Amino acid sequence: MSKEPSFTTIRQDLDLDKHHDVQRSLLRSIFIIVTCTAAMVINTINTSSISISLPTIEKDLNITEERLQWLLSAYSLSSGCLLLFFGRLADIYGRKKAFMIGTLCQVAFSLGAGFVQNGITLIILRAFQGIGTAATIPSAIGILGHAFPPSRMRSIAFATFAAGAPVGGALGMIIGGVLTQISSTHWRSSFYLVAAMSALAGISGMISFDADVTSTEAVDWIGASVVTVGLVLIIFVLGQGEVASQGWKTPYIITLLIVGIIMVLLFLLWEWYLEQVMDNPSRALSPWTPPPLMKLSLWTRARGRMAVIVVIAFLNWCAFVSISFWIQLYYQNYALLTPMQAMLRFIPMFVVGCLCNVFVAMFVGKLPLVIFAVSGTLLTATAAILFALIDPTATYWAFGFPSAVVVVFGADFVYSAGTIFIAKMAPPHERSVAGALFQTLTQLGGAVGLAVSTLVFNIVVENESADVGVTVNSAGTNIPRFAQLKGYRSAQWTCASFALLAALLAALSLHSVGIVGDQKVIRQVNSDETIAVQSESKDS
Repeated sequence: MSKEPSFTTIRQDLDLDKHHDVQRSLLRSIFIIVTCTAAMVINTINTSSISISLPTIEKDLNITEERLQWLLSAYSLSSGCLLLFFGRLADIYGRKKAFMIGTLCQVAFSLGAGFVQNGITLIILRAFQGIGTAATIPSAIGILGHAFPPSRMRSIAFATFAAGAPVGGALGMIIGGVLTQISSTHWRSSFYLVAAMSALAGISGMISFDADVTSTEAVDWIGASVVTVGLVLIIFVLGQGEVASQGWKTPYIITLLIVGIIMVLLFLLWEWYLEQVMDNPSRALSPWTPPPLMKLSLWTRARGRMAVIVVIAFLNWCAFVSISFWIQLYYQNYALLTPMQAMLRFIPMFVVGCLCNVFVAMFVGKLPLVIFAVSGTLLTATAAILFALIDPTATYWAFGFPSAVVVVFGADFVYSAGTIFIAKMAPPHERSVAGALFQTLTQLGGAVGLAVSTLVFNIVVENESADVGVTVNSAGTNIPRFAQLKGYRSAQWTCASFALLAALLAALSLHSVGIVGDQKVIRQVNSDETIAVQSESKDS
């Protein structure tokens, strides 16, 4: 595995950035930030607006509760599995082009989803929606990293971009709940909204983004194919294992899981081989040995802290997405609230999420990374624990409100500080793929968290129902209320365990990492005391 880039390499990358720097007005810079943030808003609206509409979709299209999570997982699966591939394509062929293609996919498949008449077709179109996200998000990260050199403006840009997650989550909950309850097209209106927003983002990007800087490098099609197939199989098994005919003992479930793991391992070996070939100065150019899709040395940047931060993001998203999923099901299926009533209970997430990102923009250049990672993940775990201990007879202000307040800290702190860290450690020609790696782990985290927590919910509900002589039917309509509540609580304990594990990993691995934001120039650091350093002198 190759070593981290030398100081000379980093200065060359910085010179490359400077060479491609474009003089632009403040208004145009603002539009770049707003457009990239809109991509993140659309990404989270695609999850939260559907999440709040799940009970309505379940009844309208007659989807079983066991398969209901696929409306969320299919989106996370396709986007998560293709992020690395599209991130690499964006770095080579142009981030602006990739962003435009992604928004076009969002427009087309969101409109299609609004007209479907059965659950299977909707799940398939949700997967195609994820392809659009796989193109827009890494492109947006690369565009921001290229447009704004290391400075306070970059911290503001990435904090604003990260704010798109809570803003989109809240808007999705609010607008999705309102449209589902009062519009004539009900839950379909959410898809029409996403199509319209995607079209506006595409037009804005076409006008405001800088011209693409392309490369003549070949694409690692072999690696892209192998890792995509492997990840698809693994995530499919995680979602399907519990509902298969014989559960996890079903032969095709076992077979697909083994094949998926082997494919991912083969991908890692192939990338290692390509990196060794690329580092050989006497290598002969060959279309069979292109630059790797993802350098394995990328994981070892900052003495392995790059790997640590993406794993923390993965675990935190396992918790965050699943917490929100089970809370809205609890409100509508157990507490029997309407979509609008449930939506109102999520409003604190919007306010606190925005405040969190303002805090990050102000203090990411003053506080070490470990503060953001540990405090955020612990607060997210607290939200899950509150619902794991919830008393259904208690007022919303006792459990629901404090949970809505603290649940977003992990997502916002880890994502904001994490993307700034990633953009700082990755050289210009790898920013999109580095951002794609980070985003891949968050997307896969959401899918894995839903799969594992659904597995726990189903096991607990079946066992608790069996204790009183009830065999749960395929639609889950005869689940005793006490068993349903126990299932929701157990799912939240599972979510809490993910967040607590992330907090432990952050405390053990990031304690010696310093400040990551609000500096002028990056230089290579060989100590763990800090990742971000003060600006170098003019002489250097």
